[in-house]
Amino acid sequence: MKKIVLFCAGLLWLGCQNKSVTEKGEHYELRVAPHSKATLLLFPCFPCDIAYTKAEAKFLKDLDQEGISTLLMDFNQRLYLSEAEKKMYTQTINRIFDKHQLDKKAVFIGGFSSGGNVSLLLANHLLATQNALTPKGVFAIDSPVDVEQLYWNAKMDLKRNSNSEAIEEGKFIIDLLEKELGKPEQHRATYEALAPYTLSTHAIKNLYYLKDIKTRFYYEPALEYHKKDSGRDYEELNAYQLEQMHKALQGLGAKNSECVIPNNRGYRADGSRNPHTWNLVEREGLIKWILE
Repeated sequence: MKKIVLFCAGLLWLGCQNKSVTEKGEHYELRVAPHSKATLLLFPCFPCDIAYTKAEAKFLKDLDQEGISTLLMDFNQRLYLSEAEKKMYTQTINRIFDKHQLDKKAVFIGGFSSGGNVSLLLANHLLATQNALTPKGVFAIDSPVDVEQLYWNAKMDLKRNSNSEAIEEGKFIIDLLEKELGKPEQHRATYEALAPYTLSTHAIKNLYYLKDIKTRFYYEPALEYHKKDSGRDYEELNAYQLEQMHKALQGLGAKNSECVIPNNRGYRADGSRNPHTWNLVEREGLIKWILE
């Protein structure tokens, strides 16, 4: 009888070892894969939260069954990070990794829209400071990495006055940036110090260490869509900023930087056409990129 009990207990223990574990904490949701090979850390778009990420990022489905743990953050409303915020994010994420004994050398970071800015800045910070949490790769999805250019694009949207949603967003961006950073023509050094990349001055401080890891930039230009929707030209799109950042990394000697430019994947979870979406990421390609 004792042997039977021990045998059943052993089966139960093995069963638990093969199940994913989910934990929800303050500002995060973690799903630990059985026999985890890597952890994917994701940041949301500016107004978004974890629920939105889970609804829109279809590639998350069953990632744990591929041996990939996921850590979804709700640190949002950030187009850039101060040094204090970088340190706070680093400490918070390290505590989560320590608690669950996750491998700090098998980390991939990614984000959508402004969450991509956060991902790039945090990854560069971790590498620059030689933190124990060492990203192997980072990606950004249709992110406005050049915050100065984001400001000028918003100004152009107001001048064009052709799309009510673009006008409201433009007003918000201009007010936010002028309040927090000032006008770029008067405070360009501030923009350079905080943004992932500044094309006008070729400021590379916040991307320099990314040259040593894998980087991916997802965007779908969808020129006809943007021309009809808001009147924007290619140089006004996040796609253009990401393309230029990719070129800047190549100029630094990066061997593993790539642009992923899907065709007609720009649809939201509700089926509406919009190339500004988590859905630009194709699941199988992402898995291969993480595990290879």
